[in-house]
Amino acid sequence: MIIHQFFLPGIAHSSYIVAGDRTCAVIDPERDPARYLALSRELGLRITHILETHLHADFISGHLDLAEATGAGIYAPRSADCAFPHTPLSEGDEVVLEDIRFSVLETAGHTPEHICYLATDTSRGPGPVALFSGDTLFVGDVGRPDLFPGRAEELASSLYDNLQTKIMTLPDECEVYPAHGMGSLCGRAMAAKRTTTIGYEKKYNYALQIPSRPEFIRALTSDMPAAPDHFSRCSATNRAGPALMRDLARPGPVNPSTFAGRARAGDTVLLDVRSYPAFSGMHIPGAWHIDLAGNFATQAGWILPQGKEILLVGENRMQAEEAALQLHRVGFDRVTGFLEGGMLAWGAAGLPITRVMVISPQEAHALVRSREAVLLDVRSREEWQAAHGTEGIHIPWHDLRTRHTELDPAEQYIVMCRGGQRASIAASILKMHGFDRIANLGGGFTAYQRAGLP
Repeated sequence: MIIHQFFLPGIAHSSYIVAGDRTCAVIDPERDPARYLALSRELGLRITHILETHLHADFISGHLDLAEATGAGIYAPRSADCAFPHTPLSEGDEVVLEDIRFSVLETAGHTPEHICYLATDTSRGPGPVALFSGDTLFVGDVGRPDLFPGRAEELASSLYDNLQTKIMTLPDECEVYPAHGMGSLCGRAMAAKRTTTIGYEKKYNYALQIPSRPEFIRALTSDMPAAPDHFSRCSATNRAGPALMRDLARPGPVNPSTFAGRARAGDTVLLDVRSYPAFSGMHIPGAWHIDLAGNFATQAGWILPQGKEILLVGENRMQAEEAALQLHRVGFDRVTGFLEGGMLAWGAAGLPITRVMVISPQEAHALVRSREAVLLDVRSREEWQAAHGTEGIHIPWHDLRTRHTELDPAEQYIVMCRGGQRASIAASILKMHGFDRIANLGGGFTAYQRAGLP
């Protein structure tokens, strides 16, 4: 048995090829199947099985694209009630691939329909060697049970039972291959290491050290990180079966004058994906900004309005196509065009531009102390609680979509995150709502601290 992990930065997603001598299975595939097809060809293997652990809430799965490309059968939890052709699985079912036997464990908790796959290599011995744990067990954490309104305590209780009676009873040497790593919001304390063992997690995973059900439920339903908007949409899309990637239009070049006309349409989102210094220097009025070099897919899924046509502003076609792929991963399928020639062509056409001033920590501190500006910290609640400036107010960047009404458009605001990227998103949101006196604190809270400011 050969196990190959694929890690997708940004959404911090792990998927797997599990291979025998001639055939292989793909577990929890990402939406673009290219990497699985390339590796299977390289290894001379045929993809025959596609195994889903649950209806993923943080990304659109690639099960239908991969099935169409390979003819492989899809296997998914019976309780997920998937609408596409598949083999439904319940506790005790088995999926056999050559000498590999996948036994199904029902592990409701992170989601109501969750299952894990316990793999045994029968050519070597009768004991299990690998657990493909999906979002039930991570390295250093367990799946959050609070994503379903009104069901957090029920799901946390189920998770406690399944961890105690099924997962922790596995052999210590059994390897664990989770569906996410550090950076994912499907848990709150994941370690950077991408695989682990049952024995190691028994010793060092904080959630497995909690001795009682009530304490476990309290810990797993209190002070959890905010969940992005797309978490409430992706599960339903995955259950119904997402559109095939081959049916989605690739973004094409649009000249500045046509782009300007299309950007004014009410059904259109204008999204600038350049770096935050580039956006700050010159951008199109009314544009959203999400830096492609940051946690782009999650941030886009969190704040962009659904169902609208998306027009992109980037540095070149390659950047636009990468942005479109990442947007598809979180359910935005109408990415139709990009600004031909970028902002240089836009400026040369004499079309309107605006900017966001970037200032140093020292300038920011002086303006705040003199009451000429307000420091607006847009980091997460957890970051704010860990450390923050002695002056200023706190509103997480994603909440500014509605909480901008708490601010005075006549004031000058200096927006600060950890490094500058989320502050630029926040600045773009504020400018959409008529805030003209906005500055981004260059280098963010990191620079603020290193400057020795209080």
